[in-house]
Amino acid sequence: PVRGGAAAAALPSAGRSYGSQAKEEEELRVRYLDDEHKGIVVLGLNRSHAKNALSKNLVKMMSKAVDALKSDKKVRTVIFRSEVPGIFCAGADLKERAKMHSSEVSSFVSRARATINELANLPVPTIAAIDGTALGGGLELALACDIRVAASSAKMGLVETKLAIIPGAGGTQRLPRTIGVSLAKELIFSARIVDGEEAKSIGLISHVVEQNEAGDAAYRRALALAREFLPQGPVAMRVAKLAINQGMEVDLVTGLAIEEACYAQTIPTKDRIEGLLAFKEKRPPRYKGE
Repeated sequence: PVRGGAAAAALPSAGRSYGSQAKEEEELRVRYLDDEHKGIVVLGLNRSHAKNALSKNLVKMMSKAVDALKSDKKVRTVIFRSEVPGIFCAGADLKERAKMHSSEVSSFVSRARATINELANLPVPTIAAIDGTALGGGLELALACDIRVAASSAKMGLVETKLAIIPGAGGTQRLPRTIGVSLAKELIFSARIVDGEEAKSIGLISHVVEQNEAGDAAYRRALALAREFLPQGPVAMRVAKLAINQGMEVDLVTGLAIEEACYAQTIPTKDRIEGLLAFKEKRPPRYKGE
C-alpha cells in the first residue's frame, strides 16, 4: 500500500482496506498515515453507487476495522470521512432493506447499532469529517464520534420519522446529549435537515468550514485537529476520554470519583515521567505510548 503523511492525505485511494467483496472500489478504505500524520488513521466510506448507504457488507467491514483499531496502540486518532464527493452517508441502504425479511431487518439494525457503539467506544479521539450529506444512520455515525467538523454546504438530519420509524442506531440518545433534549425532539419530530452553519449554531458540530474546490474542506480541518492531538501523552488521551465519557452519565460527585480513579492510572506510566522531564528540559516530549 502507498503510505505517507501529506501524500496519503491527498490520495484517497492510498492505504490498506478491509473487505471481502471484489468490487472496483473497496466500500471502506482504511489508511494509516505516516510522517507528520503518523498515528492518524482515516476510515473512508466509499460506496459511490449507493451514496455511502449502510449495507450489511459495509457495516460488517466497519465492525472489522473498528475492532482492529481498538487494540492497536500505535493509533492515536481516527478520522471518519467519505471519499465520495458531496455525500457523507445517506443512512441505511433502503433498497437492500426492502428485500429483507422482517427478522433480517431487526438483526441488521442491531448489528448497525452495535457497530456504531463500538466506534463510540474506541479508546482514542475520533473525528467525523462531514463534507456532504449525512442523514439518518449517517448522522448517527457522526454523532458517535467525539468531534464533528462539517462544510457549510453539508446537510444533516435524523429523518427517520418521514419513514414512520425512529432513529435506531443511537440517534434518540446521542442527539439530545449533544444539542439538548428540546431541540433534539424538534429536529427528530420534524425530520428537519440543517446545513453546516445551522449545525454549528445549535452545537451539533464543533467546527464549520467553507467548502473548497476539492470538496474535502471538513476532512482537511479534521486532519489539522488530529495533528493537535498527536503531541499529547497517549495513555493520558485514552484515560481522559474514558473519564469524560463515563463522567457525563453520572452525577458530579460520582464523576469526580471517576476522574480521580482515571488520574491514578496515569501516575505510574512512562508517558508521565517523560512529560515532566520534557517540561523540565524545555523540549517537546517523545512519547512512545504503553
